[in-house]
Amino acid sequence: MSAQTDDGSQAAGPPLDRSGSVFPGVAEPTPEAMPMPNPPFPEFEVVPAVDLQGGEVVQLVGGERGTGKRYGDPVEAARRWVEAGARTLHVIDLDGAFEGERTNAPAVERVVESVDVSIQLGGGIRTAADALDLLDRGVDRVILGTAAVEDPGIVEEVATEYPDGPVVSLDAKGGEVVVEGWTEGTGLEPAEAAGRYEDLGAAAILFTDVDVEGRQSGVREEPVRRLVEAVGVPIIASGGVATVDDVVALRDARAAAVVVGTALYEGSFTLAEARAALE
Repeated sequence: MSAQTDDGSQAAGPPLDRSGSVFPGVAEPTPEAMPMPNPPFPEFEVVPAVDLQGGEVVQLVGGERGTGKRYGDPVEAARRWVEAGARTLHVIDLDGAFEGERTNAPAVERVVESVDVSIQLGGGIRTAADALDLLDRGVDRVILGTAAVEDPGIVEEVATEYPDGPVVSLDAKGGEVVVEGWTEGTGLEPAEAAGRYEDLGAAAILFTDVDVEGRQSGVREEPVRRLVEAVGVPIIASGGVATVDDVVALRDARAAAVVVGTALYEGSFTLAEARAALE
């Protein structure tokens, strides 16, 4: 959310091949076949997270199940953030991320229908058909995590129809991209993987620093800077934000946006205070 961080249900794609190149067996995309996307964040944004578990808003600590603190009805939360000035909401089905099925779909639909701002949605989206269906129904961007690692071609398939649609989630623990709700390592390094996804048509990269996610312990700018230097698409940063100084630090690291969850829900700062600090 941000999170950081993935994607309906199906049998999983082909097993991960962790040897050799980043994505063995995936053909290079044909440049002339790829429409050019419009960057999703022309100006730096602070994006509130609406993470759902069991139909309620939850914020996890370090991505660990059972660590969540509940913050009530997701529609009320979404409306509150929009009334406070949010232009984008980061909506994640945490049960979908862990289980691979979008079990909070009804609650997500209520959130999407209740507000008139951009929505980026992730968690349990495992197929191109699921992603395209969500985009057809008005979601602005879909976040692909596990699905993009297991089947990188899904990114190109979605981008062909919706150039602004696919956001690839690169969630990292200890410098390694993790999937399946942050429970399985992939052997991939974030900057290298980000470049490949950019080539496949990702409109943006969502980078969640899982080691500091939900802890309000402060952000780590260096991993964000490395990603910004590695690719030309926007980097959406997530994880560790505790103060408005963290927001400013990520802006200065040239992130295009930052997803904020716990700090906003706990009242560490407001969206208005964040905007004021960025001026």
